[in-house]
Amino acid sequence: MKKIYVVGSLNMDLVVRAPFMPENGMTISGEGFMTNPGGKGANQAAAIGKLGGDVRMVGCVGEAFGEELKRTLEGYGADVRFVEKLSGISSGIAVIVVVDGDNRIILDAGANGKVSEGLVDRALEGAEEGDFLVCQLEIPQEIVRHALQRAKEKGMVALLNPAPAAKLLPGILENCDYIMPNQSEAEFYTGIFPKDEESAKKCAAALAGKGVKNVVITMGAEGSAYVGESGYCRAECGKAAAGDTTAAGDTYVGGFAVGLSEGMSVQEAMDFASCASAITVTRRGAQQSIPTRAEVAEKYGPTGRTK
Repeated sequence: MKKIYVVGSLNMDLVVRAPFMPENGMTISGEGFMTNPGGKGANQAAAIGKLGGDVRMVGCVGEAFGEELKRTLEGYGADVRFVEKLSGISSGIAVIVVVDGDNRIILDAGANGKVSEGLVDRALEGAEEGDFLVCQLEIPQEIVRHALQRAKEKGMVALLNPAPAAKLLPGILENCDYIMPNQSEAEFYTGIFPKDEESAKKCAAALAGKGVKNVVITMGAEGSAYVGESGYCRAECGKAAAGDTTAAGDTYVGGFAVGLSEGMSVQEAMDFASCASAITVTRRGAQQSIPTRAEVAEKYGPTGRTK
Protein backbone atom coordinates (compact mmCIF):
# COMPACT_ATOMS: atom_id res chain seq x y z
CA MET A 1 0.00 0.00 0.00
CA LYS A 2 1.31 3.45 -0.95
CA LYS A 3 1.28 6.46 1.36
CA ILE A 4 -1.30 9.20 0.76
CA TYR A 5 -0.53 12.82 1.65
CA VAL A 6 -3.47 15.22 1.95
CA VAL A 7 -2.49 18.89 1.71
CA GLY A 8 -5.52 20.98 2.54
CA SER A 9 -7.97 22.53 4.95
CA LEU A 10 -9.17 21.72 8.44
CA ASN A 11 -12.37 23.45 9.57
CA MET A 12 -14.85 23.30 12.37
CA ASP A 13 -18.26 22.94 10.78
CA LEU A 14 -21.15 24.82 12.40
CA VAL A 15 -24.18 23.00 11.02
CA VAL A 16 -27.83 24.02 11.26
CA ARG A 17 -30.73 22.10 9.71
CA ALA A 18 -33.56 24.21 8.31
CA PRO A 19 -36.98 23.57 6.74
CA PHE A 20 -36.11 25.80 3.76
CA MET A 21 -33.43 28.26 2.67
CA PRO A 22 -34.25 31.76 4.01
CA GLU A 23 -34.45 34.67 1.60
CA ASN A 24 -32.66 37.98 2.09
CA GLY A 25 -33.67 39.62 5.38
CA MET A 26 -35.65 36.59 6.56
CA THR A 27 -35.21 34.89 9.95
CA ILE A 28 -36.44 31.32 10.38
CA SER A 29 -36.28 28.67 13.09
CA GLY A 30 -33.76 25.88 12.66
CA GLU A 31 -34.39 22.18 13.20
CA GLY A 32 -31.19 21.27 15.01
CA PHE A 33 -27.60 22.47 15.44
CA MET A 34 -24.27 20.69 15.85
CA THR A 35 -20.54 21.28 15.54
CA ASN A 36 -18.48 18.84 13.50
CA PRO A 37 -14.80 18.70 12.59
CA GLY A 38 -14.64 19.21 8.83
CA GLY A 39 -12.84 20.97 6.01
CA LYS A 40 -12.41 19.33 2.62
CA GLY A 41 -8.81 18.36 3.31
CA ALA A 42 -9.54 16.92 6.74
CA ASN A 43 -12.69 15.17 5.51
CA GLN A 44 -10.74 13.47 2.74
CA ALA A 45 -7.97 12.50 5.16
CA ALA A 46 -10.59 11.10 7.56
CA ALA A 47 -12.16 9.12 4.72
CA ILE A 48 -8.78 7.71 3.69
CA GLY A 49 -7.99 6.72 7.27
CA LYS A 50 -11.39 5.18 7.99
CA LEU A 51 -11.35 3.29 4.68
CA GLY A 52 -7.98 1.72 5.41
CA GLY A 53 -5.47 4.02 3.72
CA ASP A 54 -2.06 5.11 5.03
CA VAL A 55 -2.69 8.86 5.30
CA ARG A 56 -0.76 11.94 6.41
CA MET A 57 -2.56 15.27 6.87
CA VAL A 58 -0.72 18.49 6.03
CA GLY A 59 -2.28 21.80 7.06
CA CYS A 60 -2.76 24.43 9.77
CA VAL A 61 -5.18 25.01 12.65
CA GLY A 62 -5.58 27.95 15.02
CA GLU A 63 -6.24 28.44 18.70
CA ALA A 64 -10.00 27.94 18.54
CA PHE A 65 -10.87 24.27 17.89
CA GLY A 66 -7.29 23.44 16.86
CA GLU A 67 -6.57 20.61 19.28
CA GLU A 68 -10.00 19.06 18.73
CA LEU A 69 -9.50 19.05 14.96
CA LYS A 70 -6.13 17.31 15.26
CA ARG A 71 -7.32 14.83 17.88
CA THR A 72 -10.36 13.85 15.84
CA LEU A 73 -8.33 13.17 12.71
CA GLU A 74 -5.79 11.18 14.67
CA GLY A 75 -8.63 9.05 16.00
CA TYR A 76 -9.53 8.14 12.42
CA GLY A 77 -6.04 6.87 11.74
CA ALA A 78 -4.44 9.94 10.16
CA ASP A 79 -0.85 10.98 10.91
CA VAL A 80 -1.13 14.62 12.08
CA ARG A 81 2.56 15.40 12.65
CA PHE A 82 2.39 17.96 9.85
CA VAL A 83 -0.70 19.79 11.11
CA GLU A 84 0.69 23.01 12.59
CA LYS A 85 -1.13 24.86 15.36
CA LEU A 86 -0.76 28.64 14.98
CA SER A 87 -1.18 31.37 17.60
CA GLY A 88 -3.22 34.53 17.21
CA ILE A 89 -5.62 33.14 14.62
CA SER A 90 -8.74 30.97 14.58
CA SER A 91 -9.02 27.63 12.88
CA GLY A 92 -11.03 27.60 9.67
CA ILE A 93 -14.79 27.77 10.10
CA ALA A 94 -17.59 26.53 7.84
CA VAL A 95 -21.20 27.59 8.42
CA ILE A 96 -23.41 24.94 6.79
CA VAL A 97 -27.16 25.14 6.26
CA VAL A 98 -28.77 21.77 5.44
CA VAL A 99 -32.20 21.68 3.77
CA ASP A 100 -33.78 18.40 2.60
CA GLY A 101 -30.41 16.66 2.44
CA ASP A 102 -28.67 19.37 0.39
CA ASN A 103 -26.31 21.93 1.84
CA ARG A 104 -25.01 25.46 1.33
CA ILE A 105 -21.71 26.50 2.89
CA ILE A 106 -19.98 29.75 3.90
CA LEU A 107 -16.25 29.47 4.69
CA ASP A 108 -13.84 31.57 6.73
CA ALA A 109 -10.31 30.34 6.01
CA GLY A 110 -8.66 31.26 9.30
CA ALA A 111 -5.43 29.28 9.76
CA ASN A 112 -5.98 27.51 6.43
CA GLY A 113 -4.72 30.68 4.76
CA LYS A 114 -1.36 30.32 6.52
CA VAL A 115 -0.23 26.95 5.14
CA SER A 116 3.35 27.48 3.93
CA GLU A 117 5.60 26.03 1.25
CA GLY A 118 8.04 25.11 4.00
CA LEU A 119 5.44 22.98 5.77
CA VAL A 120 4.61 21.19 2.52
CA ASP A 121 8.29 20.55 1.81
CA ARG A 122 8.87 19.10 5.27
CA ALA A 123 5.84 16.85 4.97
CA LEU A 124 6.72 15.55 1.51
CA GLU A 125 10.37 14.96 2.37
CA GLY A 126 9.58 11.32 3.18
CA ALA A 127 7.36 10.75 0.14
CA GLU A 128 8.47 8.18 -2.40
CA GLU A 129 7.80 7.52 -6.07
CA GLY A 130 4.31 6.11 -6.50
CA ASP A 131 2.92 7.67 -3.31
CA PHE A 132 -0.21 9.82 -3.64
CA LEU A 133 -0.96 13.51 -3.11
CA VAL A 134 -4.54 14.77 -2.64
CA CYS A 135 -5.29 18.50 -2.81
CA GLN A 136 -8.33 20.81 -2.85
CA LEU A 137 -8.75 24.60 -3.10
CA GLU A 138 -9.58 25.65 0.48
CA ILE A 139 -5.97 26.72 1.08
CA PRO A 140 -4.07 29.32 -1.03
CA GLN A 141 -3.64 28.22 -4.63
CA GLU A 142 0.03 29.12 -4.52
CA ILE A 143 0.49 26.37 -1.91
CA VAL A 144 -1.59 23.90 -3.91
CA ARG A 145 0.55 24.58 -6.97
CA HIS A 146 3.74 24.18 -4.95
CA ALA A 147 2.56 20.85 -3.52
CA LEU A 148 1.62 19.56 -6.99
CA GLN A 149 4.99 20.61 -8.40
CA ARG A 150 6.84 18.85 -5.56
CA ALA A 151 4.73 15.75 -6.08
CA LYS A 152 5.59 15.66 -9.77
CA GLU A 153 9.30 16.03 -8.99
CA LYS A 154 9.07 13.02 -6.67
CA GLY A 155 7.10 10.86 -9.10
CA MET A 156 3.97 10.88 -6.96
CA VAL A 157 0.41 10.49 -8.28
CA ALA A 158 -1.46 13.78 -7.79
CA LEU A 159 -5.25 14.07 -7.38
CA LEU A 160 -6.95 17.47 -7.35
CA ASN A 161 -10.49 18.01 -6.12
CA PRO A 162 -10.98 21.54 -7.59
CA ALA A 163 -13.37 22.81 -4.95
CA PRO A 164 -14.51 25.38 -4.20
CA ALA A 165 -14.51 26.27 -7.90
CA ALA A 166 -12.21 29.17 -8.71
CA LYS A 167 -10.04 30.45 -11.52
CA LEU A 168 -6.90 28.34 -11.37
CA LEU A 169 -3.32 29.59 -11.36
CA PRO A 170 -1.06 28.42 -14.19
CA GLY A 171 0.83 25.27 -13.22
CA ILE A 172 -1.99 23.62 -11.28
CA LEU A 173 -3.79 21.55 -13.89
CA GLU A 174 -0.56 20.73 -15.72
CA ASN A 175 0.77 18.94 -12.63
CA CYS A 176 -2.37 16.88 -11.89
CA ASP A 177 -2.68 13.21 -12.78
CA TYR A 178 -6.39 13.18 -11.87
CA ILE A 179 -8.87 16.00 -11.52
CA MET A 180 -12.07 15.16 -9.62
CA PRO A 181 -14.82 17.81 -9.95
CA ASN A 182 -18.51 17.43 -9.32
CA GLN A 183 -21.00 18.48 -12.01
CA SER A 184 -21.20 22.15 -11.06
CA GLU A 185 -17.42 22.43 -10.75
CA ALA A 186 -16.93 20.68 -14.10
CA GLU A 187 -19.33 23.16 -15.69
CA PHE A 188 -17.49 26.08 -14.06
CA TYR A 189 -14.16 25.01 -15.56
CA THR A 190 -15.41 23.99 -19.00
CA GLY A 191 -18.80 25.56 -19.65
CA ILE A 192 -20.21 22.05 -20.17
CA PHE A 193 -22.62 20.44 -17.71
CA PRO A 194 -21.83 16.68 -17.63
CA LYS A 195 -25.02 14.64 -17.38
CA ASP A 196 -24.35 11.64 -19.62
CA GLU A 197 -21.55 9.88 -21.53
CA GLU A 198 -21.46 12.34 -24.41
CA SER A 199 -21.35 15.48 -22.26
CA ALA A 200 -18.89 13.88 -19.80
CA LYS A 201 -16.52 13.11 -22.67
CA LYS A 202 -16.79 16.66 -24.00
CA CYS A 203 -16.16 18.04 -20.53
CA ALA A 204 -13.14 15.78 -20.02
CA ALA A 205 -11.77 16.72 -23.45
CA ALA A 206 -11.97 20.38 -22.46
CA LEU A 207 -10.06 19.68 -19.24
CA ALA A 208 -7.54 17.53 -21.12
CA GLY A 209 -6.89 20.51 -23.34
CA LYS A 210 -5.77 22.34 -20.22
CA GLY A 211 -3.23 19.64 -19.37
CA VAL A 212 -5.11 17.03 -17.28
CA LYS A 213 -4.76 13.38 -18.34
CA ASN A 214 -7.51 11.78 -16.25
CA VAL A 215 -10.91 13.20 -15.27
CA VAL A 216 -13.33 11.72 -12.73
CA ILE A 217 -16.66 13.56 -12.50
CA THR A 218 -19.05 12.86 -9.64
CA MET A 219 -22.70 13.27 -10.62
CA GLY A 220 -24.69 12.71 -7.44
CA ALA A 221 -27.43 10.14 -7.82
CA GLU A 222 -26.25 9.50 -11.40
CA GLY A 223 -22.98 8.02 -10.14
CA SER A 224 -19.60 9.02 -11.56
CA ALA A 225 -17.79 9.00 -14.89
CA TYR A 226 -14.13 8.62 -15.84
CA VAL A 227 -12.51 9.77 -19.05
CA GLY A 228 -8.76 9.48 -19.52
CA GLU A 229 -5.80 7.30 -20.31
CA SER A 230 -7.79 4.14 -19.50
CA GLY A 231 -10.69 5.13 -21.77
CA TYR A 232 -14.21 5.71 -20.45
CA CYS A 233 -16.05 4.03 -17.59
CA ARG A 234 -18.97 4.67 -15.27
CA ALA A 235 -19.77 3.74 -11.70
CA GLU A 236 -23.35 3.62 -10.51
CA CYS A 237 -24.26 5.33 -7.27
CA GLY A 238 -24.66 2.87 -4.40
CA LYS A 239 -28.30 2.45 -3.44
CA ALA A 240 -29.11 4.64 -0.43
CA ALA A 241 -31.73 7.02 0.93
CA ALA A 242 -29.90 10.34 0.93
CA GLY A 243 -30.41 12.48 4.01
CA ASP A 244 -27.33 14.72 4.23
CA THR A 245 -24.82 15.15 1.40
CA THR A 246 -22.20 16.81 3.62
CA ALA A 247 -18.83 15.07 3.04
CA ALA A 248 -20.23 12.73 0.38
CA GLY A 249 -17.91 14.12 -2.27
CA ASP A 250 -14.98 14.06 0.13
CA THR A 251 -15.73 10.43 0.94
CA TYR A 252 -15.66 9.63 -2.77
CA VAL A 253 -12.30 11.36 -3.28
CA GLY A 254 -10.84 9.59 -0.25
CA GLY A 255 -12.21 6.22 -1.29
CA PHE A 256 -10.89 6.64 -4.82
CA ALA A 257 -7.43 7.52 -3.51
CA VAL A 258 -7.45 4.47 -1.21
CA GLY A 259 -8.46 2.22 -4.07
CA LEU A 260 -5.67 3.44 -6.34
CA SER A 261 -3.13 3.24 -3.51
CA GLU A 262 -4.03 -0.44 -3.07
CA GLY A 263 -3.56 -1.19 -6.75
CA MET A 264 -7.22 -1.22 -7.79
CA SER A 265 -8.08 -0.34 -11.38
CA VAL A 266 -9.83 2.97 -12.04
CA GLN A 267 -13.16 1.14 -12.37
CA GLU A 268 -12.64 -0.76 -9.11
CA ALA A 269 -11.59 2.41 -7.28
CA MET A 270 -14.69 4.23 -8.58
CA ASP A 271 -16.97 1.39 -7.47
CA PHE A 272 -15.38 1.36 -4.01
CA ALA A 273 -15.63 5.15 -3.67
CA SER A 274 -19.28 5.10 -4.80
CA CYS A 275 -20.21 2.53 -2.17
CA ALA A 276 -18.47 4.46 0.61
CA SER A 277 -20.13 7.77 -0.31
CA ALA A 278 -23.54 6.07 -0.59
CA ILE A 279 -23.28 5.20 3.10
CA THR A 280 -22.13 8.72 4.01
CA VAL A 281 -25.29 10.36 2.65
CA THR A 282 -27.49 8.27 4.96
CA ARG A 283 -25.92 9.90 8.03
CA ARG A 284 -25.68 13.37 9.48
CA GLY A 285 -22.48 15.35 9.82
CA ALA A 286 -19.09 15.37 8.14
CA GLN A 287 -16.28 13.12 9.33
CA GLN A 288 -18.44 11.06 11.67
CA SER A 289 -20.75 10.23 8.75
CA ILE A 290 -17.94 8.59 6.74
CA PRO A 291 -18.05 4.79 6.97
CA THR A 292 -15.20 2.52 7.97
CA ARG A 293 -13.79 -0.11 5.63
CA ALA A 294 -15.61 -2.77 7.64
CA GLU A 295 -18.96 -0.98 7.19
CA VAL A 296 -18.46 -0.76 3.43
CA ALA A 297 -17.54 -4.45 3.30
CA GLU A 298 -20.58 -5.41 5.37
CA LYS A 299 -22.97 -3.63 3.01
CA TYR A 300 -21.29 -4.10 -0.37
CA GLY A 301 -18.73 -6.89 0.01
CA PRO A 302 -14.98 -6.91 0.70
CA THR A 303 -14.01 -4.74 -2.28
CA GLY A 304 -17.05 -2.48 -2.19
CA ARG A 305 -19.03 -2.91 -5.39
CA THR A 306 -22.27 -1.18 -6.28
CA LYS A 307 -25.29 -3.47 -6.44
